[in-house]
Amino acid sequence: MSKVVVQNFSVSLDGFATGEGLSFEAPFGHAGMRLHEWMIATKYGSSIVGAETGSLGVDHAFAARHDVGVGAEIMGRGKFTPETGPWEGLGTDEEWRGWWGENPPFHTPVFVLTHHPRPSLEMEGDTVFHFVDASPEEAVALAREAAGDLDIRIGGGPTMVREFLAAGLVDLLHVVIVPIVLGRGVRLWDGLEGLEQGYAVEVVASPSGVVHLTFER
Repeated sequence: MSKVVVQNFSVSLDGFATGEGLSFEAPFGHAGMRLHEWMIATKYGSSIVGAETGSLGVDHAFAARHDVGVGAEIMGRGKFTPETGPWEGLGTDEEWRGWWGENPPFHTPVFVLTHHPRPSLEMEGDTVFHFVDASPEEAVALAREAAGDLDIRIGGGPTMVREFLAAGLVDLLHVVIVPIVLGRGVRLWDGLEGLEQGYAVEVVASPSGVVHLTFER
């Protein structure tokens, strides 16, 4: 059976996976891109932004796993847009098509969890955003049907990842500890005491200063 995976999920030393004050101009709030600089510096990360530079090594090896064997993604609405509430009447209404341009990097069905469902949005490169009101269990069932034998990626944000972990739905969790202190934002680990007892945990330190934690059921 396919696995439910979380990949390249960065958190600060004090456990925050995103900053405070998310907006269209600052999708990660006051954290900016500091949580993700390690990945952007790799050959895999630089290719995403259209560059041909970037390092190989430990960080690249982990980052490049992101697209391998994934047939569907589940994300929270906050990863798709910083706005909340009914889509009608928002500043961008339904014209907003995500942060990633007309050819998002997913290339799979993407299930966006929201209390305000809306029609699906077809993009270039085989990405289709489906906006559904579903529990974690229901969302995994929908994604598994779409993914077939391929894996299901839980894309974030931290509140949603925490809910899927608490529900016991995640088979593989890759967390990257970044050596910065954010002080505020949204934490990943709150309420997940004892999580490690259900997984085999491996730790790999990188010369870049980040630490890769892999939790495998």
